[in-house]
Amino acid sequence: MIIIESKRKKTENILKKYPNAIIADVTSQAKDGLIKLSPFYPYGCIPIPFSKGYTAYSVEGIWQGLKVFENEDIDTSVFYNDTMKGIKRTVRKHGRVLGHRKGVHGTEILDYVEAKHQIYIPTYRWMLEHKAMDIIKRLRKASETTTIILLDYNICDDVDSETKPLSHAYLVKAYAEGLYPFDDLSSSMTTDNKEYSHK
Repeated sequence: MIIIESKRKKTENILKKYPNAIIADVTSQAKDGLIKLSPFYPYGCIPIPFSKGYTAYSVEGIWQGLKVFENEDIDTSVFYNDTMKGIKRTVRKHGRVLGHRKGVHGTEILDYVEAKHQIYIPTYRWMLEHKAMDIIKRLRKASETTTIILLDYNICDDVDSETKPLSHAYLVKAYAEGLYPFDDLSSSMTTDNKEYSHK
């Protein structure tokens, strides 16, 4: 069994609720190999949806780079941030968010929910399948006999929420359990992209 809990909760309180569970931090603050499940992890060569020939270091880099603000369009430099820091682009700095551009050269601006459906969810799935399947297989096997608690800062599992960020831990759980959302949208991802060099 796999359960999502907030990283902000005290470990002892989680274990009171789930005795003998294994607690697995999958955030960018993880101290072990599970940090590789963080959307901030810089794998490199992750295809950018609807952007043939373009790749990025991380899922979060794609999400933030394609974001369109009131005072600034997309920022391709974010695609090449491999530090796990300084990736987020904020309203305070750039103004109100208008949406996410559907591809580097796309003309359509997706709203928050559609951007999750068409950009974030398929990109994170591509990362799991091409970069982190060894972790997923171990997690799937362990969860057959042990309760696994995945820690995330966001625990929202509503992919259609218009206000709350989607928990990537939920996507890990969903994939491990064979319940990953929007399988039919994976066609926007291509695996033959050549790495695009930022100059």
